[in-house]
Amino acid sequence: MSDSEDLEPGVDPDRAERARKLFSGPINFLKSAPALEHLPAPSVPEIAFAGRSNVGKSSLLNALTNRNNLARTSVTPGRTQELNYFDVGEDPLIFRLVDMPGYGFARAPKDVVKKWRFLINDYLRGRAVLKRTLVLIDSRHGIKEVDRDVLEMLDTAAVSYRIVLTKADKIKATELAAVQAATEAEARKHPAAHPQVIATSSEKGMGIAELRTAVLEAVEI
Repeated sequence: MSDSEDLEPGVDPDRAERARKLFSGPINFLKSAPALEHLPAPSVPEIAFAGRSNVGKSSLLNALTNRNNLARTSVTPGRTQELNYFDVGEDPLIFRLVDMPGYGFARAPKDVVKKWRFLINDYLRGRAVLKRTLVLIDSRHGIKEVDRDVLEMLDTAAVSYRIVLTKADKIKATELAAVQAATEAEARKHPAAHPQVIATSSEKGMGIAELRTAVLEAVEI
């Protein structure tokens, strides 16, 4: 059984199947980059993941790649302080996933927050192989001001991005539909945003097939 059998209408089933196979194949941690000079050579497309520190980014990366421990999860928000790179595909390498430092952490020292923000901003502005950034939003809370700051930063950097709702299993279906509609309305206000929002649940597997397909679509653009 393939993931494509449960896809939302409008999703290309052939691409979905290729995405399923790709994410079932070799995926390996490459390196952590604390500064731009440590980034790998820009040889393949990159898909970056951004989100608040407690949005469930590591859990979603693990679900996306069908691994338990590819991305580290922690009860302490903000532990990811570097750009973490993961290779997808092997002989040939197809693309890379980039786990960006979480934002919106209140307890981190201001100088650390400033350093992380500069790293993210410089990466977004200067990485020609960056095909799309996936901005993760907790479906229980919707878009907050700190998220809008990041969306505007992506708009300014002219980086294509798509909003992904996380923890969609934690709220009622009617509430999720309302949050998704409101988030898509917000996305339409931003020039660099993809108009469609994907709702996901790392625990239940909801939306994971769509997200894999969306990643591959962005890579192949």
